[in-house]
Amino acid sequence: MTPSEAVAQARAGRLRPIYLVAGEEQLLRDMVVQELRKAATLGGIAAFNEDKFTAGEASVEAVIAAARTAPMMAAHRFVLLRASENWEGPDAGAAFDRLSEYAAAPVDSTCLVIVASKIDARRKLVLTARREGWLVACDPVEARALPDWINEQCRARGHPIEREVAELLAALTGPELSSVHDAIERLSLYVGGGAAIDESAIAACVARVRTTDTWALVDAVGARDLGRAMRTFSDAYDPRERGLPLLGALAWSVRQLVRYQASRSSGTAHDEAARHAGVFQPSRARELAAKARTIRPNELQRWILVLAETDIALKSSRRPAGAILEEMLTRLCRAPKEHGPRTI
Repeated sequence: MTPSEAVAQARAGRLRPIYLVAGEEQLLRDMVVQELRKAATLGGIAAFNEDKFTAGEASVEAVIAAARTAPMMAAHRFVLLRASENWEGPDAGAAFDRLSEYAAAPVDSTCLVIVASKIDARRKLVLTARREGWLVACDPVEARALPDWINEQCRARGHPIEREVAELLAALTGPELSSVHDAIERLSLYVGGGAAIDESAIAACVARVRTTDTWALVDAVGARDLGRAMRTFSDAYDPRERGLPLLGALAWSVRQLVRYQASRSSGTAHDEAARHAGVFQPSRARELAAKARTIRPNELQRWILVLAETDIALKSSRRPAGAILEEMLTRLCRAPKEHGPRTI
């Protein structure tokens, strides 16, 4: 099951007696465990009905003994086993075998949550969890799915957010979920209960990059006007952010153009092509169409390559970020005569 499904089960009070919460995305693991614990300890005294263990520090027998203990003045007992990957290895299979034996006949009044960042998918415990539906897969969210995840998190907090704005936030703060989650928390506090999260809120408390700045850069680069591109960059660049939000917003704008052009070339009507590109407001859709007509598709593909190389350089090079970004603009404004990838 997905983390969202596990959270929904917990909030509905439909707890399973055992969960295997596994995957590399720690934020998702923590969110699932938090909701399961809240549901399991609801109406009881947590101090009497909660046990937490770390694999390698506690024995599997201690974990199972706690899971078999009846709750005290409560409906459920919550037992958490953290870092079960510590038991991975040629000599540690017995611990997982014992957990598999328990899983065959778990105690209904206990919610045993086994957490692992990585675990051998061939183990009987994992195979059983997947087959019976109590494996919660906390894998990293793919870039294309990140806007949907942002939308879900914002709406769970009572904040409407347009698809275009969610994509912008993903471009500015992704792909690490912890960074995205932190930004959503700040936005939620900034806009207040029930208010929509829009571009102005993002500009105020996430990054001062504005879509008008990024589209101005697109216009300047499309016209191969390096001077105008540099002036726009100077106005929008914040050295404290190393240019990453600006680069993310620029990449987001270019991807919108690519998606729009691809849809139109396949015969899709203007309005639908704009929606496919993530643009829903009619005025912005018209602006997108106007820009798409002035830039050739192969030129946009070249831009995407330059932007990707710049992203790598900003995250790995010791060169000043400003210099890397200025070279990026020089390359973007240059006629496409480059052969093969370059390192910025």
